[in-house]
Amino acid sequence: MKDKFLKEVFFPYDSTRKTQEDMIKSVKEVVESGKNLVMHAPTGIGKTAASLSPALAYAIKKNLTVFFLTARQTQHQIAIETLKKIKEAHNLRFTAIDIIGKRYMCGLEDVESLYAFDFIEFCRSQREDDKCEFYTNTKEKGKKTLKARKIIEDLEKQSPCHSEAITKICRNEKLCPYEIATIMAAKAPVIIADYNYIFNKNIRKAFFKRTNKELEKSIIIVDEAHNLGERIRNLLSKKLSNRMLEGAIKEAYKFGHEDAAESLTKIKTVLEEISKNLEFFQEKIVKKDEFMERLKEIKEFEVLHTELEFAAEDIREKKKRSFIGWVASFLENWIGPDEGFARILSKKQDKGLFLELSYKCLDPGLATDDVLQNAHSVICMSGTLTPTEMYRDTLGFSGCSEKEYESIFPEENRLNLIVPKTTTKFAQRSPEQYKKIAVISADLLNLIKGNSIIFFPSYQIRDDVYKYFFDKCDKTCFLEESKMTKEQRYEMIENFKKYKNAVILAVASGSFSQGVDMPGILKSVIVVGLPLERPNLETRELINYYDKKFNKGWDYGYVLPAITKVIQAAGRCIRSEKDRGIIIFLDERYAWPSYRRCFPNDIKMKISSDYGEDIKEFFGNK
Repeated sequence: MKDKFLKEVFFPYDSTRKTQEDMIKSVKEVVESGKNLVMHAPTGIGKTAASLSPALAYAIKKNLTVFFLTARQTQHQIAIETLKKIKEAHNLRFTAIDIIGKRYMCGLEDVESLYAFDFIEFCRSQREDDKCEFYTNTKEKGKKTLKARKIIEDLEKQSPCHSEAITKICRNEKLCPYEIATIMAAKAPVIIADYNYIFNKNIRKAFFKRTNKELEKSIIIVDEAHNLGERIRNLLSKKLSNRMLEGAIKEAYKFGHEDAAESLTKIKTVLEEISKNLEFFQEKIVKKDEFMERLKEIKEFEVLHTELEFAAEDIREKKKRSFIGWVASFLENWIGPDEGFARILSKKQDKGLFLELSYKCLDPGLATDDVLQNAHSVICMSGTLTPTEMYRDTLGFSGCSEKEYESIFPEENRLNLIVPKTTTKFAQRSPEQYKKIAVISADLLNLIKGNSIIFFPSYQIRDDVYKYFFDKCDKTCFLEESKMTKEQRYEMIENFKKYKNAVILAVASGSFSQGVDMPGILKSVIVVGLPLERPNLETRELINYYDKKFNKGWDYGYVLPAITKVIQAAGRCIRSEKDRGIIIFLDERYAWPSYRRCFPNDIKMKISSDYGEDIKEFFGNK
């Protein structure tokens, strides 16, 4: 017989895991009081069910909408499966919609490669000119067609279903998957989506208008929230390069926009002139007015921007992408606020001269503030959301509740070793250091029978170490590539699983460091060095900004983001309560108190001077 409380909160199982009931009560309390929550919840607790269940129960009762936001498709699928179990366990009738980026759901071919800005304009022109059969089959004079109504009825019976299923069905029927999903979303009390649907103000405004949703009537659950700050910073940052301008100039001449081509050539000259005193691989801060005054020598800013926008719009009617549109977008953003941003010019040598002017966002709170102030409740959760204080501050969660849970996996199943015999400190990087890292890493892996992953701070360091490593390690080696597709990554993992004694050499900020679950497969993870950001101008500006705002610039802008990557990478080893393995931190800095204090309390570390004996003892003590 299911517990009365678990029925009340729509929990899909007969009993809870350790600490899960406390998590359910925390979420229930937060949504009922209309507050916000930052929650560190390690793998295995079952945070998807613990957050979705009470949030959905309250949303249905009060006619609210739950937005479950996650960047990873695997998490979309977990949320869908959880909602199916809730629906079945409590005999409920509700629609849940899984929705991803519009261009990834589009029925037309060759649009996924378009940048979001170009796709929006392309899609708009296709719809307005009645050129998209998928759209015209779905809506006629703004109303659903009979065919669309029939498919929606079928999908509602199947709901909840993954966005891939919606897209496949709609493409087969020559209907617009995105339009169908948004029509269904209007009645759905749960929407699974990417961060952009809430934290990109323009996307949120358009989506809410289509679906008749209101921020004030929304409960926002942000999964893997340790990624949110960087995602928002990237979203609000813009770049202009000499290569982009060269593409825009060629495009303008090709399509007969000579005046625009002349203006773009002058903008390129301005970019070259303000960088003439820079050496290669140097950077400098550029004041807003410094660049604006030079642009005004070409034309009045409003005239210049309008000229480029007009040319871009005309070109998009002839092809899908416009370089000129990107230049116009950059100029529009350049006149934005100074506080929380840095304007940086860099000069590199990359297949010739490469100049890049950036308008870099430093403060993700600029995009979260509106959401946090107006949404009914916002719940940020992750297995690496420590210290919660940092995420509370940097994401703008002042006055919120904070919760930190310890891992529920048996402590005796994991050995955390610090081997302080090498370092990847910038000042000490050398062929000798890379050779030493290779020798110790190979020795460790030869002692540990079974599959392993080594994480490096960068692909460059990985490659420098691999030159000395590959002939010393007994394991079969797999190398992560910097731009692997989802299919390539899946294929590598499946091949890796076929081996009994193999190793993947990956990067701590790459695609294998999070979102990769291989329970029962890994016997060890080695984290080589610290994945600290390059001490470039952006990093220094970030440190200065957080120093000014929180008096914690070094921690918030430099050290703690790197430790989060380390914890994410280390977490690949133990993915279930039955997993047993060794996590090795290979850098002398992990033994320093200033770095060790940054780790969660449940990660108990041992500094090892004789790692061979420690490894033998751990695997001998079953």
